[in-house]
Amino acid sequence: MSELVTITAIATGGDGVGRLADGRAVFVPRAAPGERIRLRDGVQLHKHFARGELAEIVGTGAARVAASCPHYVSDRCGGCQLQHLSYDAQLAAKRAIVGDALRRIGKLDVPDPEIVEAVEEWRYRAKVSLAVEGGRGRSRAVGLHPYDQPGRVFSLVDCHITDFRLMALWRELKPRLELLPARLARLTLRLDREGRRHIIAESGGEPWLDAERLQAALPQGDTVVCWWQPVDGAARVVAGPATGFPAIGFEQAHPEMGLVARHWAVAQLGELRGAVAWDLYGGIGDTAVQLAGRGAEVVSVDADEQAVQWARGRASERPIRFIAGRAEDVLPTLPHPNAVVVNPPRAGLHWNVTLRLTSQPVTRVVYISCDPATLARDLHRLSVNYRLAVVRVFDLFPQTAHVETVVVLEAA
Repeated sequence: MSELVTITAIATGGDGVGRLADGRAVFVPRAAPGERIRLRDGVQLHKHFARGELAEIVGTGAARVAASCPHYVSDRCGGCQLQHLSYDAQLAAKRAIVGDALRRIGKLDVPDPEIVEAVEEWRYRAKVSLAVEGGRGRSRAVGLHPYDQPGRVFSLVDCHITDFRLMALWRELKPRLELLPARLARLTLRLDREGRRHIIAESGGEPWLDAERLQAALPQGDTVVCWWQPVDGAARVVAGPATGFPAIGFEQAHPEMGLVARHWAVAQLGELRGAVAWDLYGGIGDTAVQLAGRGAEVVSVDADEQAVQWARGRASERPIRFIAGRAEDVLPTLPHPNAVVVNPPRAGLHWNVTLRLTSQPVTRVVYISCDPATLARDLHRLSVNYRLAVVRVFDLFPQTAHVETVVVLEAA
């Protein structure tokens, strides 16, 4: 008889968490807090934890709802992890995920932080990346991966968390897949800030020769920009206007909520007129423009040259110095700051950045993070010279287990 488990929480990554009879934590995808479940035979036992699959819900909990996306159920889509939870339960889970990381990894005595709920729970993504199953010839399937079979691809019909304009483009594109590169490796659809739609085709072998034919065949093709990105090469526009927008560069998938989070983050720095502010890992300059709008002398650094080039053309109330380079490499050349904003990738702060911030403390540092674990690790390292002033969570990614956290540090 399979073991019965009570699910008590949602773990980082979105799995439900319970305890086996021997005390080991067991992680179960698509399980909800408060449920008593029976595990499928074949639980994977590890030294300190286990992984299982949900076989039967024996006792229901209040958190579970019916998932609205057919792919979530029939194809076990791995793009979302929390569609089976009510939105209130999702928010509670994300608060707990961040709070647990700060206490367990960061060694900080803090409660679960406040969370700002999303403006939109659905149709918010301005970018979707699709996997390709096909081999050396034409693709057999373009879509997403099942969560339990990452090597397989199911054909996407509709992604309910992606902007309807991109899904309209996908419906127009699907009957014309033969016009994409023959050795397609990945297909990305993206909206820019002027409403143009971008198709980024990554492939090996010959260049994308049919891009102009595809653009001409699409309804409203004049709003579509086609990019070809050779594997391990630089992307370039092959059809449509070369707008300069860095379609392969980083930008928040939920632009509206990203703006909300940045506004709050910059506001925490207080009066900046005449102050020097660093914007590290600054991307296309969104935070830098806000800092300049508050009167700061801003230096923004990012390793993505295309993003920096586009940022240099943005309107700003004050001149901004944009630098294309790795933050850890350029720090010695920068003027000493009065305030710093860091927004690193999931890997967190480079060790040299941490050393710079601890060896020469700054009055106030704002850390914007997309990964609670590396955030907590970095906060523990920075606690040598900083104290945690405030932390707030922003739900940029409803229906998924991803979460954005903004932390304000003050020099101790």
